[in-house]
Amino acid sequence: MLDQEFERIGLRLFREGLVGANFGNMSVRGDGGFYITRTGAYLDAREMPVYVPETGDAPREASSEYRVHRAVYRETPHQAIVHAHPVHAVAASLDTDTLRPADSEGGMLCPEIPVVTGSPGSEEIARNVAEALRDGHIVIVRGHGTFGAGKTLDEAYIYTSIAEYACRILFLSGRL
Repeated sequence: MLDQEFERIGLRLFREGLVGANFGNMSVRGDGGFYITRTGAYLDAREMPVYVPETGDAPREASSEYRVHRAVYRETPHQAIVHAHPVHAVAASLDTDTLRPADSEGGMLCPEIPVVTGSPGSEEIARNVAEALRDGHIVIVRGHGTFGAGKTLDEAYIYTSIAEYACRILFLSGRL
């Protein structure tokens, strides 16, 4: 069933243009660790995720962003994470430290979207994303992509979609 859930959300991400090819990853908290997409996996294909324990080495098949997911699960109550590469959100992140959505949904659900730094797969990105998600559901890593988090993959997906939509509105309105 977990592979079907990952495929369902992966299809939505791909159809909405929030990921391309094999970019991005997802995870769900499990007993003593979490399940994450495989490195290089297409998110819109059914493939069983890899189990990563809370501590110790991660399987080599695990996404290279497993450190971020591990840090978020250690430091927040979130149960699921979606990491995507939405074009407008990535572009918007290049020149600011905080985005403030101008649209009503974005303003209500995530009035401020923090932008953090860190190289993909690094401890720095893990630390910065986990800190930003302690009090929120979405963060953008400058020049890299979004990390949405919530109780379910659906909720994490929704925050990812809201962030990209908000950034599109900001661009179209000339505010970015």
